[in-house]
Amino acid sequence: MPRYFIELSYKGTRYSGFQVQENAVTIQSEVQKALAIYLRTDMALTGSSRTDAGVHAEQNYFHFDHEGAIPERFLYNINAILPADIVVRALHEVGPEAHCRFNAISREYSYLIYKDKDPFLEDRAWFYPFALNIQRMQEVAGSIIGTWDFSAFSKRNTQVKTRICTITSSGWQERNFGWEYRVSGNRFLRGMVRGLVGTMLKVGRGNMSALEFEGLMLGRELSQADFSAPAKGLILKRVTFPAEVLAYKS
Repeated sequence: MPRYFIELSYKGTRYSGFQVQENAVTIQSEVQKALAIYLRTDMALTGSSRTDAGVHAEQNYFHFDHEGAIPERFLYNINAILPADIVVRALHEVGPEAHCRFNAISREYSYLIYKDKDPFLEDRAWFYPFALNIQRMQEVAGSIIGTWDFSAFSKRNTQVKTRICTITSSGWQERNFGWEYRVSGNRFLRGMVRGLVGTMLKVGRGNMSALEFEGLMLGRELSQADFSAPAKGLILKRVTFPAEVLAYKS
């Protein structure tokens, strides 16, 4: 049976996360409902990268299997059904064994912080009007590059086989409104990016030393990371697959 990857973007403010949940409106429930209306059959979607309630995505994926023909105006018509804060960017036919979660080789996240009150940033960034030592934050951001056990930066009710992740890039960038944290890796744990941001901000404000941050990374510190960074500042920027996955020809 043919398999398809759906590439989508969404503003997560109104949603209780990415994955379908009982008695809650999620990104998956809205996309499944739109597909059922348009293709006139219920679809079981598999998600690539789960995002928590309120988190946004510039690029994320589902996959589904469908035996029938895909109409030529699929993108136009499915987007006409979907709410305004979700858009399907592309539909890719892939191999029957392709998996949008297990075949992903990297994910990139961004976290936005603005320092002056701005109503146009309120729902997609964190208002943080405090003096920060960005040099110290940059140092601890760079220190996480590599393969580490990120247990200290994972929510405790996360059910995963391993908390080891490989980070390929991590750093802060100045923006005209404030600061942006960018991080890429092969996988991320639940709450991990927000935990990193909140804890790095403690370093930036002088409430935690770089040595204490290192202690969290190495498991020496008993205290958990700071998860106070709100979901609205977090954006899943992109999910990357091997070239042959999206270049499949049936």
